[in-house]
Amino acid sequence: MDTIAVDWCYKSQVSCDCNCKGPDEWKDIAPACSGQSQSPINIVTQKVNKNNLNPFKFHGYQHTFYSIITNNGHTVKVNLSGDAIIEGGGLKDKYKAVEIHFHWGKNGGPGSEHTIDGEQYPMEMHIVHIKETYSSVEDAIKDQTGVAVLGFLYQESDNANKKYESIINALPQISLPERTKSKFKGNKTTIESVSLEMLLPPQDLLKHYFRYSGSLTTPDCAESVIWTVFESTIPLSQQQVTDFGAFIPQLSAFSALRFENGTAMTDTFRPVQPRNGREVTYSGSNTASVSTVLVVGTLIVTFLTL
Repeated sequence: MDTIAVDWCYKSQVSCDCNCKGPDEWKDIAPACSGQSQSPINIVTQKVNKNNLNPFKFHGYQHTFYSIITNNGHTVKVNLSGDAIIEGGGLKDKYKAVEIHFHWGKNGGPGSEHTIDGEQYPMEMHIVHIKETYSSVEDAIKDQTGVAVLGFLYQESDNANKKYESIINALPQISLPERTKSKFKGNKTTIESVSLEMLLPPQDLLKHYFRYSGSLTTPDCAESVIWTVFESTIPLSQQQVTDFGAFIPQLSAFSALRFENGTAMTDTFRPVQPRNGREVTYSGSNTASVSTVLVVGTLIVTFLTL
């Protein structure tokens, strides 16, 4: 979701021999990065507001697609056609999916952008959507509600997630150590027989999510994003056999990628930003016709055991 061509970087890249600007200095190249509604944030579950947000409707998420997966110098990105649409989920408009990208730590360590009750997960996926009426993210960010991003957190699993094989197997092809540094950025290959539905938790678990208004998490940090962070996590293992016969841990495989200067692509996340009084809503409300006491008691038990 790079919207400006500047020399910004993550904290893991900042060093005495690197002239790029890390997250603390993003405001110097994009003033919006110092705004009052920045992302990501730490979600404090005891302070969220319960709300009767409807479940999402996912159109076209089940369709398999053929696409380009790219190491763009900051992350792994998959461009989408816009054929997949979301509606509902408290959104007033329909939004089309235009991009997937990931944020991760180092060798399966903490690396998500959003945190929940201070816990940072190994990785986070963002599915970027824009209103149907717009043709690009650049156009959509001019609208305060022009972008809707679905955020999914990952956790380590004992078993390989076979639905991610196409993506994991593509990673060695988009950042091989022996290639010259000038070829790291924009290094790309194809993936196929993948659907958005394959990459997500089961449909019945997508009813539980957090919602707030925020920004892009990279410069220019435009505050034009309706954020949805799902509560259910996605498992990835520390064991995976690639098409090349090599054993690559699924989470750690992302750390084998390289930044443009050839250093390991690790800790590709922006630190959490101040909430500044913004409301964070949880979709777990229930308005069934029973006593208020029963509703509140049920919600508390359900929420704490999820």
